[in-house]
Amino acid sequence: MTSPTRALKDSGVVIWRQLIQLPRIPEVLIFALIQPVMFVLLFRYVFGGAIQTPGESYVNYLMPGIFAQTVAFGAVASGIGLAEDLRRGIIDRFRSLPMARSAVLVGRTVSDLVRNAAVVAVMMGVGLLVGFRPSGSVGAMIVAFGLLFLTSFAFSWIGVVIALSMKTVEAVQSAGFIWLFPLTFASSAFVPTDSMPSWLQGFAVNQPFTVVVNAVRALFLAQPVGNLVWLSLIWMVGISAVMIPLATRQYRRRTG
Repeated sequence: MTSPTRALKDSGVVIWRQLIQLPRIPEVLIFALIQPVMFVLLFRYVFGGAIQTPGESYVNYLMPGIFAQTVAFGAVASGIGLAEDLRRGIIDRFRSLPMARSAVLVGRTVSDLVRNAAVVAVMMGVGLLVGFRPSGSVGAMIVAFGLLFLTSFAFSWIGVVIALSMKTVEAVQSAGFIWLFPLTFASSAFVPTDSMPSWLQGFAVNQPFTVVVNAVRALFLAQPVGNLVWLSLIWMVGISAVMIPLATRQYRRRTG
């Protein structure tokens, strides 16, 4: 068996291990859904009336941002899950088995991508219930979901790097949200960036989360896309290209 084939097979086993836990621990999926649903209700019915989005209803403006925030916050879950496995010694058990080391990290990130896809599907239903009405073509929406899942994968590797750099699960959880909150809230996810102070707009407009949100929103609402899809791809591929080798090196140091 060739090394890539073995690594792929081992990754599949780890992915399956992660996924079969969801029916056995349903609260993991339930709590992953509660937070984005709360954000939808809060912004739709509490803050939405005070936020102006010219040319588009606020709920249509909001939901693409919620989708992107949901998959981004999945990075914290990736980090916490890996940190918990490290704490319980499961990673040490994996090391004693004749399996590819990369399978642990790949299995974690891909299984979390699948979980995020399920959560986004449910959030789509929630959005439709509160008035979200996408007008983009089926092809455009498929591309939008593809960008969301690529974002999920790239950001999960950031969560993995954080988990491998911290010593406790609590520290991983705190560090995970520290970088995510400025990225998601200082963006176009919930309010137009031109409503922000001028000193903040430069960051908000050009950071990767805003680029992804704008691309997904344009695809869902049949708006001009321009080069937003390509910029999103460049950002997410670039983040993955940096974080995957860094996570691999951290994993070898932590478990070597």
